[in-house]
Amino acid sequence: MGFAFIKHDTHIDFIGFRRVAYALSLSLLLVGVVSALWGKGPKLGIDFAGGVIVQVQFQQQIDDNALKKSLDIPSLPGITTQRFGDTGRDFLLRFSQTQSGDATQLRTTVVDSLAAAFPGNKAEIQRLEVVGPKVGADLTNKALSALYYSILLIAVYISGRFEQRWMAGAAMAAALWGGVYLVGLTGVGMGWLVLVALAITLIVCFALRLNFALGALVGLLHDVAITVGLLSVMGVELDLNVLAALLTLIGYSLNDTIIIYDRLRENLRAAPNLDMAVIINSSVNQTLSRTILTSGTTAVATLALLLLGGGVIHDFALTMLIGVIIGTYSSIYVASSILLALGNAQFYVALLQKEKYERPGEHGVV
Repeated sequence: MGFAFIKHDTHIDFIGFRRVAYALSLSLLLVGVVSALWGKGPKLGIDFAGGVIVQVQFQQQIDDNALKKSLDIPSLPGITTQRFGDTGRDFLLRFSQTQSGDATQLRTTVVDSLAAAFPGNKAEIQRLEVVGPKVGADLTNKALSALYYSILLIAVYISGRFEQRWMAGAAMAAALWGGVYLVGLTGVGMGWLVLVALAITLIVCFALRLNFALGALVGLLHDVAITVGLLSVMGVELDLNVLAALLTLIGYSLNDTIIIYDRLRENLRAAPNLDMAVIINSSVNQTLSRTILTSGTTAVATLALLLLGGGVIHDFALTMLIGVIIGTYSSIYVASSILLALGNAQFYVALLQKEKYERPGEHGVV
């Protein structure tokens, strides 16, 4: 007998708790909205907002407030400090865009200011990066485009794999891709453009009854929105490391959703006359062991990175840890519940009958 972390014959009523899950998701989304509108909102790192980042190491330990006060000068505006490592000697200094973008002059200004403030504690600059406002704006547009187009291509893949509607999905993607490009030429802000395009994508999926794609998309948008909202509340800066983590968790969450969708498809074939809620519950329970083991090992690895990886990788690991937890939750409660809300078992069985062939081993037992 093989070892199973979670028994395969569990009968947890996940669908029965969906309204509680909806309330929890709505609360987390509202927290992010409140932070964005009435709080400090998502803080853009220098990768997107432009500015200067300096990694400095002192010979002796130093107080954060004293360091920040020593560099609060007109030529270095918007100073923020971040301690990393365990020695108390290493810091990341961030400045908003300065009057001079010359790296040599900036290095000299920082070194002279630190030497004057801490004459007995020599500071060594180990890294200095300057990002201009134009470069930051370009990176912001590309980051938003990457998030949108990755989600759009996922909609095409889900439409083809689970609903055999490759042409409908491809036509939708081509129209939206071209529309975003053409509207972008008018100078509309990329943030608003992506929001409108995402809304249109969801509406098109609903109108074409691409229910599997719609469920996956809502789950992914749910994951990204809640993760960014929680990062905003915690004051984490959104930089390229955080963007890489967001794109990674999109793929991770999608993989978990596809596992549940695959088992759901098998169970629909095996027992097409059962209630849709029963089939979804059975599918989630049958894949629960794999879900928990996969999510658990990933969470342990990211937690180790968060605690031991140092300041440079801290924000990436934190974003991944939050995303793994939220992604696992959404695969069970959001992506699956969307299918229940949009159709009954007979509707999905009719979709399966359109497939031209069956892959071996796809006859599960509920």
